[in-house]
Amino acid sequence: MKQIEGGICAVRGVSANGIKVGKMGLTVILAEGPAAGVFTKNKVAAAPVILSKGVIETQHRLSAVIANSGNANAFTGDDGFLDAMEMAAMLAKKLDLKAETVAVASTGVIGRKLDISLIGEHLPEVLEGLGSSPECSQKAAKAIMTTDRTLKEVTIEMDCGIRIGAIAKGSGMIEPNMGTMLCFAYTDANVPADVLDSALRIAVDKTFNMVVVDGDTSTNDMVLLTSTCKSGIKPCMDCLDDFEEGLIYVFTELAKKMARDGEGATKLIETRVVGAKTHEEAKLAAKAIVRSPLVKSAIFGKDPNWGRIVAAAGYSGAELEPERLSLSFSGGGEEVELVKSGEISSSSDLELLKKIMANEEIIINLDLNMGKEQATAWGCDLTYDYVKINAEYTT
Repeated sequence: MKQIEGGICAVRGVSANGIKVGKMGLTVILAEGPAAGVFTKNKVAAAPVILSKGVIETQHRLSAVIANSGNANAFTGDDGFLDAMEMAAMLAKKLDLKAETVAVASTGVIGRKLDISLIGEHLPEVLEGLGSSPECSQKAAKAIMTTDRTLKEVTIEMDCGIRIGAIAKGSGMIEPNMGTMLCFAYTDANVPADVLDSALRIAVDKTFNMVVVDGDTSTNDMVLLTSTCKSGIKPCMDCLDDFEEGLIYVFTELAKKMARDGEGATKLIETRVVGAKTHEEAKLAAKAIVRSPLVKSAIFGKDPNWGRIVAAAGYSGAELEPERLSLSFSGGGEEVELVKSGEISSSSDLELLKKIMANEEIIINLDLNMGKEQATAWGCDLTYDYVKINAEYTT
């Protein structure tokens, strides 16, 4: 497989556009075909999450997505659900689609009534610019951003010719189950909805569900995957694993972009846990480390206080024995061993650790030496700017 330019619009059968008006954004993506979705586990689910989940569960296909930024339309009661339905109805009427096959997504401030008239006012402008150029994908990705500093899109072409592409937003309120993140993914493979659903759940579990920015789970998280079937290629059973790997690759790249773009972040932290008894225990340890405010703040300050990492692994819920642990840091082409089989390593060098921690990308390697399972999680450092951004979010 190889990465290609063009974003989601490089996938055959996808057209898109978006606009940004102050803090408000509006995106439309037009793509018809079988679809699957994964949604937040927050019990205070936003109106568009409830609506779109219903569309996926009853129709198993999508014709379009309409998404707004600046207002989450969450905790807005019956009026909020009616507004989400109105968004779908407005788009369906303009494009002669069935409203029950239109997904709706929102992101922004929770507990504020959605200005549906503003969306109606700007929808014609978005539709007028619908297209399949790389610029159209970028406009769609930019319009769903909130506190994101960079737009996030990744597209690949597999060796067989199938394309998979996705755009996403997310930089704060991120600890998936999922996490505030939205992702709209597309493929031109001829794949039925049940296969899409299986591949999507596996890919999300290995990627987006392993990102932690601040430990909060949003009310609005959703990942949608639609197959346009426009490539004419129907993967054989032997090739479905390749399709799944391609989807995991796209989502991994987006997950890393979200972690790197965490609110106020200056560093990407990748934690690789190996030697766990079970995959679930490897996940618990990896996520506990990237979630820890003490680990995150130490990395921000380049403080070589590596004991915080073994402490986080110890309370993670993963089975471990201190005398078996091995720990190292790597980054910038250098690596330092800190712990080997439960003992402080003779090659432990705190000055080298400080140097490694100064890199923009840092890898924490922890071997539990309890089994053969492994997992990787991504996060970012905790900075002064994170507090500033979230202390002034609505003011």
